[in-house]
Amino acid sequence: MEKIVVLDFGSQYSHLICRRIREFSVYAELVPYDISPEELQKMNPKGIIFSGGPSSVYNDDAPKPDEELFNFDLPLLGICYGHQLIVNKFGGKVKRANKEYGSSLLSMDKNSGLLDGIGESIRAWMSHGDEAEEIPSNFEVIGHTENSHAAAIANTDRTVFGIQFHPEVVHTERGTDILKNFVLNVCKAKQEWTMEGFVEKTVKEISEIEGNVLCGVSGGIDSTVAALLIHKAIGDRQTGVFVDNGLLRLDESKEIEDMFKNNFSLNFHRIDASEQFLSKLKGITDPEQKRKIVGEEFIQVFTDFAKQKGPFKWLAQGTLYPDVIESGVSKGPAAVIKSHHNVGGLPEWLNLKILEPLRELYKDEVRDVARILGVPEKLLKRHPFPGPGLSVRIMGEITPSKLAICRKASKIVEEELWDAGVYDKVWQAYAAVGDDKAVGVVGDERKYGRIVTVRVVDSIDAMTADWTRLPNGVLEKISNRITNEIDEVTWVSYVISSKPPATIEPQ
Repeated sequence: MEKIVVLDFGSQYSHLICRRIREFSVYAELVPYDISPEELQKMNPKGIIFSGGPSSVYNDDAPKPDEELFNFDLPLLGICYGHQLIVNKFGGKVKRANKEYGSSLLSMDKNSGLLDGIGESIRAWMSHGDEAEEIPSNFEVIGHTENSHAAAIANTDRTVFGIQFHPEVVHTERGTDILKNFVLNVCKAKQEWTMEGFVEKTVKEISEIEGNVLCGVSGGIDSTVAALLIHKAIGDRQTGVFVDNGLLRLDESKEIEDMFKNNFSLNFHRIDASEQFLSKLKGITDPEQKRKIVGEEFIQVFTDFAKQKGPFKWLAQGTLYPDVIESGVSKGPAAVIKSHHNVGGLPEWLNLKILEPLRELYKDEVRDVARILGVPEKLLKRHPFPGPGLSVRIMGEITPSKLAICRKASKIVEEELWDAGVYDKVWQAYAAVGDDKAVGVVGDERKYGRIVTVRVVDSIDAMTADWTRLPNGVLEKISNRITNEIDEVTWVSYVISSKPPATIEPQ
C-alpha cells in the first residue's frame, strides 16, 4: 500500500496531517523526525512531509532530520517549522519575527502544483514566531500574507515546497485541497487506504495472538468497536468488563449494561467500583492527579478481576490517536497537553500486555469501522465521553453535590439539544461545574450559588474543534432549566473558545 510519511517535529498538529491525508484514502504514517535514511527507505513512501514544531531552526538544539533525507528523489513538503527547515537547508535565511497566531489572508502569487485550483486568496491558519527573511535562490514565492512575504515557496524542479501556514487545521480554507494537491498530483499516490481494509488487516493480526483478552468497555464508541474487533478475531477468548467508577452521567450505568446485553454477544461483566474511585479522589483538586488516580484505579479493578476470573494475558483498550498525541507519548517530541487515563496513567506494576487495536485511528475513522461492524445507529450518535468521566468536568474537589449538579445539568443540555434537533449534529455537549459562585435572586431573596458552564462543540476528529453557534432560544431554555431545576445553581455560562487554543474538556 502506497503511503506518505510525516516527520514529527513536535507540533500538536502532526497527527492531524496524517488524518487529513487519510481523508482522501491515502495512508499516512507519522515517524520521528530523526528516523534513519535506511528505515525511511524501507517504508518506500511516495512523498515526505515535515511537520511544524515549537523549535527555532537557528538554535543549536533544534531538531533536524538526517541530511541524507534531502537527497531522496521524493516530493517534499515543509509545514511551518518544516518550511523553515527547508529555507535554512537550501541556503535561505530564517529570522525571529513578531508571533503570528490566527487567521491570515493568503494571496497566491503564482500557479504551482501545490496551490493549483485554490483560487486567488484564502484564509490560512498561522501559528509561528519565526519566518523566512530570505528564500533560497533556486526557490520562488508562490503565496504571501500581509506579515509573511514568503508564506508559500516552491522549487518545482526538485518538487520541494514550503508553507508557513497549517493546511491540516480546519481554520485554513481549502487546506485539505492543498494537501490533496501535494499527495495526489505531486506525489501521485494511489488512493488505497480504506476502513474495510483496516478491519480485515486488524482482525487477522489479533487472531494470531495467544492467550485470553480482558477488554475494558465504557459504553462509548471507541471501547465498543475495540471489543467487537477483538471478538470478531478471537470470539470467547475475550471478556468485556464495564466499570462503574461513580463518575458517569445520569442513569448511564444501567443504560450501558442494557445496551451490551441487548445488542452484542460479548461475554460481559459489570463491576460497581464507585466507592473505591470516589474515596481515592477525595480531597484531590489537581486535574492531572485526578486523571492518574482514575487510570490506576481502573487498572487495579481490571487486575483484581483478572486474578479472580483469569487467566488473562492481554488488557484491551479503545485508545485513539488523539489520546496518544495529547498525552505526549506519540512518536515525536510533542508537549503534554493532558494525560489520558488509558495512556499516560498506566502504572509500572501492570502485569498484563496492552492491546490497542484502534491506536492508529481517529474518531471519525472509528465510526466508519463501527458501521462496518454493524454497531446500532443510536450508539454511533452518542457523544464522546472522557475516560476519567465527570472528574474532568468538575473543577476542584469532587463532591457529591458537584457530581449531582454536573449530572443533572448535562442531562438538561442533552435533552434540549435533542428537542431542538441538533444533538446528532454537534460533536460533544455537556455541563461542567467548579467552586466558583455568583449571586442570584430567587423571588425577592438573595441567593449565592454555583456557576455551571455549558460546552457544545463541532468537530470531525477531536484534534480541532469549534464552539457551536446554538440559537439563542436553545441557550435560553438550557439556562432557564438549569437554574430552575437545580437549586444550587444561580448562573449559567456558555464557552465560546475553540480548540486550539482551548481543549474540548476543561481538565
